[in-house]
Order: sequence, then structure tokens, then C-alpha cells
Amino acid sequence: MSNIVIVFDFDKTIIDCDSDDWVIDQFGFTDFFNHLLPTTPLNSLMQRMMMESHSHGKSIEDIEKVLDRIPINQRIISAIKSAHALGCDLRIVSDSNTFFIETFLKHLGISECFSEINTNPGYVNQEGRLRILPYHDFNKASHGCPLCPPNMCKGLIIDRIKNSISERGNNKRFIYLGDGIGDYCPSLRLKERDFMMPRKNFPAWDLICKDPSLLKAEIHGWSDGKELEQVLMKLINKIMIEENYDRASYNLYQFLWP
Repeated sequence: MSNIVIVFDFDKTIIDCDSDDWVIDQFGFTDFFNHLLPTTPLNSLMQRMMMESHSHGKSIEDIEKVLDRIPINQRIISAIKSAHALGCDLRIVSDSNTFFIETFLKHLGISECFSEINTNPGYVNQEGRLRILPYHDFNKASHGCPLCPPNMCKGLIIDRIKNSISERGNNKRFIYLGDGIGDYCPSLRLKERDFMMPRKNFPAWDLICKDPSLLKAEIHGWSDGKELEQVLMKLINKIMIEENYDRASYNLYQFLWP
């Protein structure tokens, strides 16, 4: 097991579209969705849309079939499998939902590559309808972050992951991959020996480019699946070489000065 934790966003990072938009478009509810979007938080709107699709006779099996058709670049699948094989700890932090993500990963056969999925709860109720709830229940209390949507602060999730790892006495290096506005906040939580991989010319990239000095982590952009794989594997290799050098230096020190 390496000392590398890789955190992936899901929409437009692992997959090449937005999973919410994909399902809505495939079911033909795009106009209704766009009509409500300006006045309804996205997480709440998806809950409403799943209720609407159920009332129009769309089953859970219909949703699964639509999710199975989501486009993904094969180089991203290759990158995920390679990173996992090298002992990296892969996690997902996404503003999608557990049902969408778990269904898609299972379809690709890569569920076991990820140790943790942090996203909005999504489950099938007794009526056979998909319910989608907020990660942070903003009806009870605000998460207090002005940068993030009310249902999820990815920065707080990264803080929790880092704290849980440090409590076990582990000194991990983080690589974070994302594209959206919600991925900017966690980029600010990364440390000097970490790496941020924003997707070029997407909202997170644009925000970072306004003042890169606000980030302590090294910034490495990518534009498509091929470049994502190349950059990610290069960073993993870089960290592993540094780890081996530090380990060899420590062993030499112990040998010379026992």
C-alpha cells in the first residue's frame, strides 16, 4: 500500500458528462428540468425529477439502463485500474448520488477500486422510487461554507478524510481531480506536498487560474481521458520515487549512525 490518496470527482471527471443531466435528457424531461432549475437547488430538483420520472412509469431498471450508457473515456478506466494496482487509496467525492455512482461503477466492474464514496444519499424506497437526499441536511443546519452549494461542501469532506488518516498516524500525499465550482473549495484544503488536477477550461480551472497562489498544492491540469491518465500516472510515479528515496536515506542514516 502506497502513501497516495487519490480523490476523484465523478461528473465530467470520471465520466464525460453530468450524470444528472444525462438521466434527465435520456428520459425526455429536459425542458421541465430547465424550467425549475433557476429557482430550485440542484439536489432538491433531482429528488423532484425522480418523483416525476416514477409518476411517468420509469422504473429503477430504466434508470440503471440509462446509467449503463453514460460515456466514459477508456483511458480513465485504465488510469483507475493502474492506480489501484499500485496500491493507491482511491476515493470519490461527488455531488451526484450513491445510486448513480454505484450503479455505474458496478457496470464497469471497477467498484472494488474505490475505498470510499462520498456523495448525496440515493436509495430505492418501498414504492420502487429513487429518493435523493442532501449530503449535508441544510434544512437542519448550514455547513457554513460560502463557496459551496447548501447540500455539500467538498472541502469539509476532504478535511474529514485528512483528519481520519492523520489520527491513524499516516502521512499521506493527496491527488485531487475535479472540474466544477464545487471542486475549488477542496483544492484550497490541500497541502504543499499534495497535487491538484483541475480539468482545463472548466469552472474549477478558471477559479484556480484567477489566483493560483491561493493553493498550496502543485497544480497539474488535464483536458481529456488520455491526458488525465498521463498526468496522474506521472504524479504517482513521482511520489513513489520520492518515497523510495526518503526510505533509502533513512535506512542509510540508521546504518551509519545507529
